[in-house]
Amino acid sequence: MDIIVPQVGESIVEAEIGEWFKKDGEYVEKDDLLMELETEKVNVELNAEASGTLTVLVGQGETVKIGAVIGKIDETATTAPAAVSNSEGLEPVDTATEPVSMNPAVPKLVAERGIDLSTLKGSGRDGRILVDDIPPAKAEEVKSAPVEAQTAPVIPPVVPAETSERITRVPMSQLRKKIAEHLLRAKQDTAMLTTFNEIDMSRVMALRSNYKELFQEKHGVPLGFMSFFVKACAEALKPYPEVNGSIDGNDIVYHNYYDIGVAVGSKRGLVVPVIRNADTLHFDEIEKTIRDFAQRASDGKLTLDELQNGTFTISNGGIYGSVLSTPILNPPQSAILGMHAIQDRAVVVNGEVVIRPMMNIALSYDHRIIDGQQAVSFLKQVKSYIDNPETLLLKV
Repeated sequence: MDIIVPQVGESIVEAEIGEWFKKDGEYVEKDDLLMELETEKVNVELNAEASGTLTVLVGQGETVKIGAVIGKIDETATTAPAAVSNSEGLEPVDTATEPVSMNPAVPKLVAERGIDLSTLKGSGRDGRILVDDIPPAKAEEVKSAPVEAQTAPVIPPVVPAETSERITRVPMSQLRKKIAEHLLRAKQDTAMLTTFNEIDMSRVMALRSNYKELFQEKHGVPLGFMSFFVKACAEALKPYPEVNGSIDGNDIVYHNYYDIGVAVGSKRGLVVPVIRNADTLHFDEIEKTIRDFAQRASDGKLTLDELQNGTFTISNGGIYGSVLSTPILNPPQSAILGMHAIQDRAVVVNGEVVIRPMMNIALSYDHRIIDGQQAVSFLKQVKSYIDNPETLLLKV
């Protein structure tokens, strides 16, 4: 039977061959995990649909179209072969040796740098060795030639380092290519503008501090800041439907629901899973959903449905130390909120200068659909909810 690249989404037309977990010529059982496909949005694992001997037709790192045949399973085979050879007399494959999972660029770099592959510890999924796991090449010490008595010093020729030691070139993954296209399209196809404000985080921080142990004990999950912002945005979107809308041709699409995407960093790049009906969820449900997204993003286990059809996005650059930025829109959405690092700053409260934990927030929006007044008013409403979290809880 043929192993075919499955249809994983209407917008996805090709995939990159990831790691084969079974060897060419190896006997596999039905439902065994065969390999992993890397698409522009999610990773997809393929399992054996029958028992038999595996033939690998397309190697790791190659790009294939949806529907392509990438391998075969000979269902007539009944036992696993002890070794595999070909008509050209290649050495038999030792099936008893566990294959080392690694990035396609790793073998070349390891050989060039004279590093023992067995000494490397992979930081990727299931111990996969990544390029970042390889120690950098050590610069060779250039020793001057000895100086003969009463002669001019001999200057050794400068030998340029091998290009392969100075740069590392690897192909873009499907996800990285899609991110690049997505961001470029957002800049080119929208009238993007950004407005800023700042939030006094002291009352939210006090509320979180007072109830974090009780919250953890009751719900089994820590209380973070993101749930406050998700709830604040969901409520603030209601009186400003354009901020939750999108443009489709010559039409404005108003969404009467609040599916909020939360940008999550992973080893493969930035992904934006969507919290459905965020306005109906309690704080613990939002926290559990975000933690689940983060874990499965790290493991490459997010599904395509979880990454599509959000109406608004929140990006928290503050976790990386950013204090101010202009987040790029996530089309076809018309707005995105950027959170930033909390810093103690001197502010004026009731005519007095005091020190408060402050956060800058930014709203990037498509000026074709959202007017400046709507954008500023929405951001001020988010600020009001966070400055005074009791109004958020009471929805006043």
